[in-house]
Amino acid sequence: MFKRIALLVITPAVAVLAALGLYTRDPAPLDAETFEALYAAPAPKPDGPRHVFHIGHSLVGRDMPAMLAQLAGQGHDYASQLGWGATLQSHWEPDVPINGFAEENAHDKYRDAHEAVESGDYDAIVLTEMVEIKDAIKYHDSAKYVSQWSDKAQAHGLSVYLYETWHQLNDDAGWLTRLDADLALYWEGAILRPALARAETPQPIYVIPGGQVMAAFARALETQGPVGPFASYKDLFSDDIHFNDYGAYLMALTHYAVLYQQDPRGLPHALQRADGTPGQNPGPEAARLMQETVWDVVTSLPRTGVRR
Repeated sequence: MFKRIALLVITPAVAVLAALGLYTRDPAPLDAETFEALYAAPAPKPDGPRHVFHIGHSLVGRDMPAMLAQLAGQGHDYASQLGWGATLQSHWEPDVPINGFAEENAHDKYRDAHEAVESGDYDAIVLTEMVEIKDAIKYHDSAKYVSQWSDKAQAHGLSVYLYETWHQLNDDAGWLTRLDADLALYWEGAILRPALARAETPQPIYVIPGGQVMAAFARALETQGPVGPFASYKDLFSDDIHFNDYGAYLMALTHYAVLYQQDPRGLPHALQRADGTPGQNPGPEAARLMQETVWDVVTSLPRTGVRR
């Protein structure tokens, strides 16, 4: 039987969260031993095309799920509910407005999130929290709403994934420095572990490590030098946080590798946007580096549920 600690254990991560005002005693995070045990075995491998529901904002967007569908091939289906910087709280609560709801959902892949989960039409849900992640945790009860969405989705037979995103490129602490620290500190320590502690019998919530892939690709470029259209990782972005077509492709590869537990090497790199227009093509050399980076990251992190 899974167990939860009743007393607060002051680990370095907990101490940092408490100092920042991001840690609450209710609930105490799932203890480290039980948390690790949840991810000791790989996730169940899908036996066919997946039907995926995306909840989120512009770091999901319309183009990335459309590119994922092209990578996955025939039979993959998806829908989404999006907003502008939307919180999981706003997607859950009917009386909390979703900023940009009308604009972001004016397409044929929109579906009401609660109705979609209850429909039986999907086998996976990808949850995306707002950024800045520290503010989402502090002001918008991230762990609570990850827990509630997860409980509802799992009750209807969906596998649950949490999409780890990133922060502003000009973050004062350093973009790569933040990415190196934030996965364990915030995404696991302040969201996943408290969310799982709420469950009577915790089931894994798998991580789609977008931020970690971005960081690894940045370092690959530093080591290798320019490749294809990339002089630096900033060429993945259209501004200080939003990805362009290249970044959407990198995140589509990351979603594919986790959701399908498949090596993305060799997948196509000339894809279309959601509106059917051609996306920017990174070319074979850069695409190969992106695909290799994704697979290396995804298979190195137990929380993805993917093994080589």
